Amino acid sequence: MSSPLTPPLADPAYWRGKRVLVTGGSGFIGSHLVERLRPFCGALVVPTRREGVPPFLRAVAKDVEIVRGDLRDAAIAGAACRGAEVAILLAAVVGGIEYNQAHHASIFRDNMSVFLATIEAVRRASVGRVLVVSSACVYPRACSIPTPESEGFVDRPEPTNEGYGWSKRMEEFLGAVYAREFGMSVAVVRPYNAYGPRDNFDPASSHVIPALIRKAFDPGSDVLEVWGSGRQSRSFLYVLDFVDGLLRICERAGDAEPTNLGAAEETSIGDAARIIAALAGTGKRIEFDTGRPEGQPRRRCDTARLKRLFDFRARVVLRDGLAATVEYFRSEILPAAGAAAPRR
Repeated sequence: MSSPLTPPLADPAYWRGKRVLVTGGSGFIGSHLVERLRPFCGALVVPTRREGVPPFLRAVAKDVEIVRGDLRDAAIAGAACRGAEVAILLAAVVGGIEYNQAHHASIFRDNMSVFLATIEAVRRASVGRVLVVSSACVYPRACSIPTPESEGFVDRPEPTNEGYGWSKRMEEFLGAVYAREFGMSVAVVRPYNAYGPRDNFDPASSHVIPALIRKAFDPGSDVLEVWGSGRQSRSFLYVLDFVDGLLRICERAGDAEPTNLGAAEETSIGDAARIIAALAGTGKRIEFDTGRPEGQPRRRCDTARLKRLFDFRARVVLRDGLAATVEYFRSEILPAAGAAAPRR
């Protein structure tokens, strides 16, 4: 019987024996996706800019094919796509609120240059199915709650994430027009806030969950500082649920219509911080800094299409997912930093 933190793969029969391109396959989400796919696929192609074996892929390094290089280079993108039957375009440049606010131009430029080169290479290689991985950051600040897919191109993306939001809108646009002009089979997914083991804990670019976990273990302060009022909300999705949703949508959708991917539950950042503080057990008091930006006031995923067409629901409840992420930080990140923290 599977663990509640390991949702079952969507449909092994669809993937068995297929050659799958996973851009961004050495990162947080991508490495979990590669591990899910590997038992069912004849080969995986994982482009990466890193030298040697990417740390997150060490367990499957002998079983995957890694194409090293920059996907903005047409030759590298072409080599990655060669022989692929499915392409999952997961590579992205993004960070937390502070990073995103300071890098709108470079985030937009880097995401678009990688995507343009990759989707053209996918077209030239006649890849049978393409999954464009967009983001809930396409939605405007004043979106409906829960937010339906129909509002993805309404107004401008939320200002703190505008560069990233516009890049993802344009990726969706290109996916749809490539499908129409060239007859490609394209699926589009709009994921909400992912979290889990292997997340980015870099203080300069981390998202809210890893940032809060890092602060919970910071030996230099008695305070766990939360940016904003703490009342801002998100639909957090555990990484293994995220991967299962990507696969289901890739299998079944080919009409280039976007589908939200997220949990139906809406959690305030303040509540998430309180759970993390309790799980960390470091005795920090929580303080809210209302002088800091807090991004989108509310984010809640409309899951109607996701349930109706893909029979998907998030299986991992937030506290269980946070417990697994905190334990990953405690056992993998802290020792590497030479720090120590109490266990509960």
